[in-house]
Amino acid sequence: MAGGNLTTVSEFVLMSFSSLPTEIQSLLFVTFLIIYLVTLMGNSLIILITLADPTLHSPMYFFLRNLSFLEIGFNLVIVPKMLGTLIVQDTTISFHGCATQMYFFFFFGAAECFLLATMAYDRYVAICYPLHYPVIMNPRTRAKLAVASWFPGFPLATVQTTWLFSFPFCGANKVNHFFCDSPPVLRLVCADTALFEIYAVVGTILVVMMPCLLILCSYTRIAAAILMIPSAKGKHKAFSTCSSHLLVVSLFYVSSSLTYFRPKSNNSPESKKLLSLSYTVVTPMLNPIIYSLRNNEVKNAIGRTFHKFVGLRCCIHSP
Repeated sequence: MAGGNLTTVSEFVLMSFSSLPTEIQSLLFVTFLIIYLVTLMGNSLIILITLADPTLHSPMYFFLRNLSFLEIGFNLVIVPKMLGTLIVQDTTISFHGCATQMYFFFFFGAAECFLLATMAYDRYVAICYPLHYPVIMNPRTRAKLAVASWFPGFPLATVQTTWLFSFPFCGANKVNHFFCDSPPVLRLVCADTALFEIYAVVGTILVVMMPCLLILCSYTRIAAAILMIPSAKGKHKAFSTCSSHLLVVSLFYVSSSLTYFRPKSNNSPESKKLLSLSYTVVTPMLNPIIYSLRNNEVKNAIGRTFHKFVGLRCCIHSP
């Protein structure tokens, strides 16, 4: 390739779901638009409720608020462009636009991995050291943990995105995906990428597996502590405080692991698109639903806030 004529790539074409009939693409647009709006409204509601209601000012809801903010950012990076490719066939994305999308995808993805681990640690302290919980998880500590959760995304995204887009792209510019993910963009590079691929695999394993191991350690200790609780009611109450987080962790890690750690022989572009939809589009919508439906404190807070809002409107409009 080095001896041939090189064509500088100034933009990429996202293939998205262009292989599907127009009618199916229109149906996908409506479906994803509804999911997108529910995601934004659900996560925004979680942020507002946990800020407005004094009973939800505990560390658990502080981290949940961080997770909701992260999910909103994750969706804003990927979904609007995907909707554009479906409804107006706006499939082109500039070189720098593609790099920016990939950067924030890596950043939010890494942040979510570490934030889920931090939330597991929070549940571990709450269940295993309930009397010391307010002291251990004081405002300063939880702020440090939040910063530590968000920080790893910066070096990962910066190194991986800068390195990948420093390679030469020769002629071909069709990205067989609905967003600029690393593997489909890497296929368009006309240079030796062996060292980058090793780095990418090692980086992905570290970013995904390190938090996963922390989560497993936390829940191993949590399970041991719950088993030592004498009453069935006490066990149920202790488990209910972390069941929502467990479900969210399972959804995120199962879908992302199936996407990035499957053998290449079983990893067709179409199947990867479907798996990518699960953690980029579906999971961010389910998270606020899981936390609101399975958590009585959140449901009660939503009810109180709604009644306050209705009461305020009645006072304003009353003569």
